[in-house]
Amino acid sequence: MEYKVGDLVTRNSHNNDTVFEIVKIESDMVFLKGVNVRLIADSPVNDLKAYDRSVDIEEEEEFLKRASFECSLNRDDYFYLPGKILHIDGDEDYLNRCLDYYHKVSLNAVGVVLKENEVTLRIKDLLEQYNPTIIVITGHDAYYKSKDSYKNSDNFVSAVKEARKYEKSHQKLVIIAGACQSNYEDLIKAGATFASSPKRINIHALDPAIIATKISLTCTNDSINLRDLLNKTKYGSEGIGGLQTNGMMYVGFPR
Repeated sequence: MEYKVGDLVTRNSHNNDTVFEIVKIESDMVFLKGVNVRLIADSPVNDLKAYDRSVDIEEEEEFLKRASFECSLNRDDYFYLPGKILHIDGDEDYLNRCLDYYHKVSLNAVGVVLKENEVTLRIKDLLEQYNPTIIVITGHDAYYKSKDSYKNSDNFVSAVKEARKYEKSHQKLVIIAGACQSNYEDLIKAGATFASSPKRINIHALDPAIIATKISLTCTNDSINLRDLLNKTKYGSEGIGGLQTNGMMYVGFPR
């Protein structure tokens, strides 16, 4: 079969477990990007299998329904100040999807595109500029089992440590860090409030935004139900874990 850029495919050698979009073709090698998971890869053409786009759309709609939040900020005589989100992402396409997700629940999150190895140098300035209460640090990562090493976990860990130098308290700054297959334990030790990936699996492009949204829309005196929140993400606690924390939304009176 002849493939072209934009086609959806899976890889036979990986049991066709992930749907990719073809982003580039060079001779017999095809370069791929996860449609819904934060994963980039390459593959020989003869390992690919065409994927039915309608199936992917149906599965995604089902997930988004499960991951949605019902929240009205126009209740009675009170007014609401949701937690302010700064979302730093190494992938512009995934960032835009996350920003759309925030927008649907009326959150004005700030989005910044930064390569994973650039975040540590810029994060202090960004924190000072935007003064968020919630920061997402994500992009792409991978775990190389044969080498017991990671593509970008060290960069994420370094960025989290720098953010914690700026604000040590988890009650004043919630940090959500990591991507597909990231070093969960090291990220938590570095100071992340939530991180991927406990089971070194891929995560959905929107998973960090789902966590950030729930925290932003939960009142400061209300504790987050960890199990319920993690179950809203694509792969639950196998993909993302974290610390018990309170919400970041202030409620005032009168309007």
